[in-house]
Amino acid sequence: MSKNQLHEFCEELNESDLEETPTSQKRLFQKRESKKQVADAKLFIRAQEISREFQFTYKAARFEEAWLLDSLVEIAEHKWISDVLRKVKGGKEASVYLCTSGVAVDARLLAAKIYRPRMLRNLKNDQQYRTGREDLDENGNIIVDDGALHAMKKRTAFGEEVRHQSWIAYEFTTLETLHAAGADVPKPFAMEKNAILMGYVGDHSNPAPILNAVNLDPDEAQPLFERVVRNIDLMLKHDRIHGDLSAYNILYWNGDITLIDFPQVVLPSSNPSSWNIFLRDVTRICQYFSARGVECDARKLAADLWTSHGHKIVKEVHPRYLDAEKPEDRRVWKKQN
Repeated sequence: MSKNQLHEFCEELNESDLEETPTSQKRLFQKRESKKQVADAKLFIRAQEISREFQFTYKAARFEEAWLLDSLVEIAEHKWISDVLRKVKGGKEASVYLCTSGVAVDARLLAAKIYRPRMLRNLKNDQQYRTGREDLDENGNIIVDDGALHAMKKRTAFGEEVRHQSWIAYEFTTLETLHAAGADVPKPFAMEKNAILMGYVGDHSNPAPILNAVNLDPDEAQPLFERVVRNIDLMLKHDRIHGDLSAYNILYWNGDITLIDFPQVVLPSSNPSSWNIFLRDVTRICQYFSARGVECDARKLAADLWTSHGHKIVKEVHPRYLDAEKPEDRRVWKKQN
C-alpha cells in the first residue's frame, strides 16, 4: 500500500470517528504529523489481513473492524473466544462487545472491553489518577526498564504507547485483586494488547443496564446502598479508590450489582489528592441513593470509611492563601497537585 493510500485510510478513519467531535478537537487530530499518521494507520491495514482468518458474526464498519480484529486476534488464537456477537456499549475511551467463549474459558458469554486506538483517545486530566501509581507493562508488572521510563517521561510516541498499556493494565490487575477479594466486579479472564476479557453481565438478548437507568423498588434501595458501601470498603482495604464511581458505573441485573470501569483507580496511600477523589465517589453514590429514600451523610460516611483504614483527611489549601516565595507554601502546592 502506498503512502498516499495510507493517508487516505487514516483520514477516513478520523472523519468517521469524529463526526460529532467538537471543532477544536478535530483540529487537534488534523494537526498530527503525517509520519505518525502513517505509523498508526499501518495497525489498521494489518488488521484487514487478519480478517481473512477470523470471521465474526458482528459486522462492523471498516475502521472499527480493523481495530476490533487487531485487538482480539491473540485472544481468539488462545481459544478464549469463539465469536463476537455484537457491540453492547460504545464510549469515548473503550467499547464493549458480547462474545461467545472458546474452549479455553469456562463461561458461556464474555465481555471484551476494547480500548480505542491511542491516537483516537483524548484522556483529560488523567494525571490526577496516575499520580502515585507505578507504571505497568502488558503483563501487569511494574516497569523498571530505563528506556521505557525515559520514553514515558519525554512523552515520545513509544512512551505514549507504554502509558496507554499501563492505563489498561491497571484496570485488569484491579479486577483481579478485587474479584479475588469477593468484590462485586466482573471476573477477569485475560488481557492482551488493547483488550480485556471479562465476565459478561446480562443475557444473550440484553446487557445489564446501568444502575442510573433502573427504577428501583422501594425495598431494594437500602440493601443495594449497603452493598455498594461494602464494595467501597473492600476497595480501600486493598489500597484502591475507584476514582469515577457513580450510578453510571454500576450495573444492575436480577437484584444484584456489578461495579465496572477501573482504569483510573487511585492509590490512597500514595496519591495526595486521594481523599478528595474518594469523597467525590462517596458523594455521588449518596446523591443517587438519597434520591431513592436512603438516609446517608456522604461526608460522614466517607470520613468513617477513610479513617477506619488508617488514612488521614487532608484539607487542601486554596492557592490564594499560598505565597509562591515561601518554600513551605511551595511544598504544600506541590503536594496538592
